[in-house]
Amino acid sequence: MKIIAETQRSSDLILQLIDVWESAVRNTHSFLTEADIKYFKDLLPDILKQVSHLLVAYNDQRQPIGFAGINKTEIAMLFITQNYRKQGLGKQLIKLAVTNYQADKITVNTQNPEAVGFYEHIGFVTYRQQSTDDSGRPFPVLKMRLAPEK
Repeated sequence: MKIIAETQRSSDLILQLIDVWESAVRNTHSFLTEADIKYFKDLLPDILKQVSHLLVAYNDQRQPIGFAGINKTEIAMLFITQNYRKQGLGKQLIKLAVTNYQADKITVNTQNPEAVGFYEHIGFVTYRQQSTDDSGRPFPVLKMRLAPEK
């Protein structure tokens, strides 16, 4: 496995990352309807092209298996394809985002308790709750930041 900071975001890469995203979302975001998934999937190409930093994890066959997008000091997205979840890849992507880009904030859906638990486990704490996501859709979120090391 290899993690690369991608600066060139080809159409092929974008399509592959959408597949990673969809695999992750369908297995972790049970609160989304098919219409919700289509809505976000349609936005994703532009989001992936516009995110400031994009870390992509590849398997040995050079296929994307996970990615993290970073804007300023926020991890804007983190998705791991279903077959590679729970193997430490998310933690590696977060560590690189923190180390290389000083990313210390994340927004997570409260309806995805496994993700909330993951971020808490690696040291994030909630500093604000919102009843809608950042686009105003009816998905409650937690704003979290990395707790200072003791």
